[in-house]
Amino acid sequence: MDTETIKKKLGPGAVFDIGEENTAFAEFFDGKSYLSMLSSHQVGIANVTFEPGCRNHWHIHKATEGGGQILLVTAGRGWYQEWGKEARKLCAGDTVNIPPNVKHWHGAAKDSWFQHIAIEVPAEGAVNEWMEAVDRDDYDKLK
Repeated sequence: MDTETIKKKLGPGAVFDIGEENTAFAEFFDGKSYLSMLSSHQVGIANVTFEPGCRNHWHIHKATEGGGQILLVTAGRGWYQEWGKEARKLCAGDTVNIPPNVKHWHGAAKDSWFQHIAIEVPAEGAVNEWMEAVDRDDYDKLK
């Protein structure tokens, strides 16, 4: 699908470049996503776009000091969930502050495109640990 068609589906919040299909991290996503690095200087900032039903696997932004991630939802509807907690619905304008060393996932609702800006909080000893896919039955129960 071309980027202009995707932007139309996302609506007026889709102001940043969609980027290319996210093939580099495709093994850690169920469904198709797109990635555009907005900045790699000082702080990593990416625009991530998820097709309906796409979500990343459980993962942890590990760090020995500092770290974590901030999500700024710009378009569509999606979900965020920390291990052991209920999933939280996300809509344009929502912010998620993800502490370091917390297992979580995020992605689109089943029936909506979804887009967020992901900001990597600077850290010492930073590494992302990718884990298992989100259980399909658990995801399908989200309304």
